[in-house]
Amino acid sequence: RKRAPFAYIHASKMMLARLSRTIAQRARPLTARTFAAPAPKMFDYDTIVKSLSVADAIETVEDAFCKLAQDKVDVPMPMHITIDETATAGPGDCHVKGGYVSGAATWTVKVASVSFYKSGGPPGGGVFVVMNAVTGQPCGIFQENRFMTDLRTGAAGGIALKHFGKGDTIGFIGCGAIGRVMARAAKAVQPDFKGVCYAPDGSHETFAAEMSAELGVPFTAMSSAEEMCGASDVIYTQTPGSTTCVEKSWLKPHATIICSGSDQPTKQEIPTDVLKASKYVSDLTKQTSKVGELRSAIADGSMTEADVYAEIGEVCNGSKPGREGKELIVVDLTGTGAQDAAIGQVAWDKLGN
Repeated sequence: RKRAPFAYIHASKMMLARLSRTIAQRARPLTARTFAAPAPKMFDYDTIVKSLSVADAIETVEDAFCKLAQDKVDVPMPMHITIDETATAGPGDCHVKGGYVSGAATWTVKVASVSFYKSGGPPGGGVFVVMNAVTGQPCGIFQENRFMTDLRTGAAGGIALKHFGKGDTIGFIGCGAIGRVMARAAKAVQPDFKGVCYAPDGSHETFAAEMSAELGVPFTAMSSAEEMCGASDVIYTQTPGSTTCVEKSWLKPHATIICSGSDQPTKQEIPTDVLKASKYVSDLTKQTSKVGELRSAIADGSMTEADVYAEIGEVCNGSKPGREGKELIVVDLTGTGAQDAAIGQVAWDKLGN
């Protein structure tokens, strides 16, 4: 039966009325959310340094690695911005990383800058933005100047020592901020060790004295990288990565190398013959193949991604064994957004709540 004309007019008016109500209902909450959201809390560098330690981060970062290996972390590839040297800027580099660990209360985005040596001030800086995973609003902004980045890197180094280390003597090539946080992480995981160290810039004498006093374990400054490697069961490398810093002939057969200096396509700390001979473990293979030590081995044909023994999370969660005997092991730490999300959660739990 055909409708009368007035029925069509009435139905059209009803539809327009419903549409108007829907638009109004959706618009009002959006306005309220925009203006009612609380401002994020701000945390300065001094507060962060006084409140956080690498020991705080190890458990949470290990859990993040476990979930990363189970595809329960959303981690995009890092964004790199190069600031070329001109009369008015640079040189320097910027990294943007972030991630969300499934089930966590927050997610994190980090901006870190490095290698701004021409400025005469600190060579870089950094900011963590910790976001609420329920509301999508920023919880806290942490002006950490790379301190939190160093903590999560150190936590990964401690986790690598826990699962792959063998022996009592731990060596450090590169004695800057990362070398110090690696030493603190080693102390948290393996309290009784002997430290040896070498730095191409000559800072190893100071490092040995200060770390020995701080950690209460003996440190010896060595005369060369070769001498240091020959004495070491575990070796942490954290150099600028412009040249390789170890040689295969220097190493004990069961050495564990935990390297964190390569995080860009232009860097390499470990020669490819060492990588090829090792049980190679990545923090995230899709990343180490692009910006880590694995990149160099793929480039010269000595390795492929199929040669990766495991991602570290696969060992943390028990899917694969860690050290099994006297094998040479390399653990390639490029730094993942999962670690940034983990240390962001630690910082918020400790300072924000």
